[in-house]
Amino acid sequence: MSITASLGSRSVAKFLIGAIIGLVACRQPAQAAELAAQDVALLDRLSWGVNASSAAHLREVGVERWLQEQLHPANVALPPAVRAQIEAMPDVHRFPFDIAAAFDLQAKSANQVADPEQRRAAQTVFQQGMNDRVKQAAARTILRALYAPDQLRERMTWFWFNHFNVFQYKAMIRVLLGDYEDHAIRDLLAATLHHPVMLRYLDNADNAAGHLNENYAREIMELHTMGVGSGYTQADVEALARILTGVGVDFASEDPKLKPELQSQLVREGGFEFNPARHDYGDKTFLGHQIKGRGLAEVDEALDILCRHPATATHIARQLATYFVSDNPSDALVQRMAQTFQKTDGDIAAVMSTLVHAPEFTATLKDGAKFKDPVLYVISAVRLAYDTKVILNTMPIQGWLNRLSEGLFNHETPDGYSMLSTAWNGPGQMMLRFEIARAIGSGSAGLFKPNEPNAVDQPAFPQVMNALYFSTIRQTLSPTTLAALDQAVSPQDWNTLFLSSPEFMH
Repeated sequence: MSITASLGSRSVAKFLIGAIIGLVACRQPAQAAELAAQDVALLDRLSWGVNASSAAHLREVGVERWLQEQLHPANVALPPAVRAQIEAMPDVHRFPFDIAAAFDLQAKSANQVADPEQRRAAQTVFQQGMNDRVKQAAARTILRALYAPDQLRERMTWFWFNHFNVFQYKAMIRVLLGDYEDHAIRDLLAATLHHPVMLRYLDNADNAAGHLNENYAREIMELHTMGVGSGYTQADVEALARILTGVGVDFASEDPKLKPELQSQLVREGGFEFNPARHDYGDKTFLGHQIKGRGLAEVDEALDILCRHPATATHIARQLATYFVSDNPSDALVQRMAQTFQKTDGDIAAVMSTLVHAPEFTATLKDGAKFKDPVLYVISAVRLAYDTKVILNTMPIQGWLNRLSEGLFNHETPDGYSMLSTAWNGPGQMMLRFEIARAIGSGSAGLFKPNEPNAVDQPAFPQVMNALYFSTIRQTLSPTTLAALDQAVSPQDWNTLFLSSPEFMH
């Protein structure tokens, strides 16, 4: 039996809490004590959650320099213990095309096995291999969110993945999800269009002259660029679908057979393929622009038109403001951000600078207007609880996010997860959060037990009540929350209550 489990006296429990507070306070950086509550709120809003070390760094460099570090991040390395975990993952240095081609061959081989039982066994091994790869991709996402110094970039990576959402369980998307996040999301629209994951997910691999598939063309306009109700027509969707014919996926080792006059237009880069034999070479009218039929160059021209359209600037600006400011950002803020987008030719760092320096953004730091979605809630809880102590197993976090209905790479439709509070603050969701708060607050919760056979759970205890809490966070809590915390009978109980508080949910 643990010491805390054997306590029968509330006074003894409070004495132990006080002793732990004293030890923790001595270990925390002194700089954190001098931060204003609004500074901590700023850090919390633009990162994956405030913790003692990030607060200390903010105090050391000052708010404006910290903002510039986040808006224009250098290539700062992850902590060595995090890098070691990522480097140990299978296939992390293999060329994605080779991986996808191997899985493609494995799938074909499994399906050709004559004996039914052996075929099912081979298919099970194939599915398990894809599951393992997507779990590794999720682990990398979680580790970077927890420990990367460039926190805003990691928040933006999640934002853009949600914006260019794909669903892991369609076709063989699981195999390349990590590469999609690492190499396409950070380069956005053009890179997602050239990535096999997006082309598979939205069916453009099936889009060919004479067999038009409008799915991807419609979602590019509706979700990725201009937005619903922005003035494009069904004729524009059809024109874009024609422009995108021939843009697809091919993991075969040999080039497709083409007529001699088309061979020079074949483009293959990894799993991406532009097959001129499948392209509609007719002229198109797209959003009022005449586009000459000439092959893959049409795609670049169409994307340029979309990216420079005023509706795209407004749509992206509103989504960013909804994610970082409030569920209903003011039209004035959105328009200022959209103007920056257009003036800078889509420089997202400049758009975000407009956002973070806006009075509307500053005002929401004081009232906790943004309710945390499940991913932000869980990651921020672990960051606060363990700070720079690197977890050894991300599977508990992956499980919590799945239970909270915001599992990584797990939203089936292309619109991505909702950014609105109403999607996440219902009674069922809150009950699950309370359970997860208890799991995180009561002990290591499996986070420090490596996900491997015969692994031993490493000793760890969440340190939520620390110097940062007493210097700053405590002053932001309501009398009701403070009264509830005062009723805690153990450190575990106190941690659970704090992580369940309304203030921590925002």
